[in-house]
Amino acid sequence: MLSLTAVQDGTPVAVPDPVRIVHLQLRRFAGCPICHLHLRSFVRRHDDLESAGILEVVVFHSTADELRPHVTDLPFPAIADPERHLYRRFGAEPSARSLLDPRVYPSVVRAVTVGTVAFLRGRAKLPSRKPTGGRLGLPADVLFAPGGDIMARKTGTHADDQWSVDEVLELAR
Repeated sequence: MLSLTAVQDGTPVAVPDPVRIVHLQLRRFAGCPICHLHLRSFVRRHDDLESAGILEVVVFHSTADELRPHVTDLPFPAIADPERHLYRRFGAEPSARSLLDPRVYPSVVRAVTVGTVAFLRGRAKLPSRKPTGGRLGLPADVLFAPGGDIMARKTGTHADDQWSVDEVLELAR
């Protein structure tokens, strides 16, 4: 059992949850444009996830102070893991291929474009120039059954290789 703390309000978060399925997302650094775009899809479909009994928990390899300004509007807990304890535990190690894999290039262009527009409109903050843990993190997803068994897991091969909302809902069925 993991006892985590949400950076938004200090609420304790138990992973796994005794009643709900938990989708633990290991994202990259606070303000990562690719992660931000990905998380927006989970925010838009939050009601669908809750209706399916799924608790979203998102982890970043950033400090709580770095992370807080980027996650205040998330409807699910965000966890700071600057020492990468959870990343090591679930096999999401940093890798240069996170950004060098050609499959990530369209996502980078889209994410940076959307992020720049949001920043210029005052709706987003820029990431740190030197984020804790660097920029070379790989994403990972873990789906826990109520009580603790791992139902499914995925370790990304590049920075935008993660489950979609539809994949999470399908895996949870």
